[in-house]
Amino acid sequence: MKDVAARAGVGLKTVSRVVNGEPGVTPDTERRVQEAITALGFRRNDSARILRKGRTASIGLVLEDLADPFYAPLSRAVEEVARAHGALLINGSSAEDGERERELVLALCARRVDGLVVVPAGGDHRYLEPEIAAGVATVFVDRPAAGIEADTVLSDNFGGARAGVAHLIARGHRRIGFIGDLPRIHTAAERLRGYRAAMAGAGLPVDESWVALGPTGPDRVRADTERMLADRGPGPVTALFTANNRVTVTVVRVLAGRQRRVALVGFDDFELADLLTPPVTVVAQEPALLGRKAAELLFRRLEGSGDAPQRLELPTRLVPRGSGEVPPQP
Repeated sequence: MKDVAARAGVGLKTVSRVVNGEPGVTPDTERRVQEAITALGFRRNDSARILRKGRTASIGLVLEDLADPFYAPLSRAVEEVARAHGALLINGSSAEDGERERELVLALCARRVDGLVVVPAGGDHRYLEPEIAAGVATVFVDRPAAGIEADTVLSDNFGGARAGVAHLIARGHRRIGFIGDLPRIHTAAERLRGYRAAMAGAGLPVDESWVALGPTGPDRVRADTERMLADRGPGPVTALFTANNRVTVTVVRVLAGRQRRVALVGFDDFELADLLTPPVTVVAQEPALLGRKAAELLFRRLEGSGDAPQRLELPTRLVPRGSGEVPPQP
């Protein structure tokens, strides 16, 4: 900083103001300081700044899977809010493993991030109590925390699934299959609850052979889809409700090779869904809005908000495109 000050012909305090974006510097002086910084290759010493201020200007984001298209806009939205607050985002994937989530979160805390946005994978988040008590602001997104009270931002999974299944019922379907994720996952359980509520609300029985939960890998989903479409037991289903985008993509592939048309509504929109034949009807979330609301809530906490933990639930919307409007086939 002394070298920059000498080259620009200003005092150390002026250099500090320019580097930290503080007011009180004329445009001409700021230009001279910036030119000196560029010429000398000056870089601010963030380690010293952290020791002085006690803040790292960084936050952590722990997702289920960075490669999942659903999480890309969520992550980007968190990053944009962090950038607007002058903070760096560090992220990682839990791979739906509770222990890996815990390791990632505690590693981020050890690196002294100021706050965390977490898509929870584990079933007990009491391990975070000492970190939160030490001042690490924490917001959970997409799913609630387990075992602790914390800020949470969710989609209306129950209401969205109920609306999607009711849409199929309104088109005349009575045998509707549900293919979902692992039952221990909050979103999977809530979407199944919405399916059952829609069927019960219409006075329709649910044969348990029409319900399949488990890993979202293609082999499992394909097997369950083909079983539900087979002409045995209570008869083949005439419609399917798929509980996330990965399941929907596999089911679309299975249906593509069949003569009999089957109605389909999927939870989560996905790329090219509107260009398929027929275009896929979906219950759409807004992952970018989830990320933005979670990050804004986090920075409010970092700025000193002492309100009780909040739970925000964002609405979903049904997007009819064609696959969900296919009538029952004889």
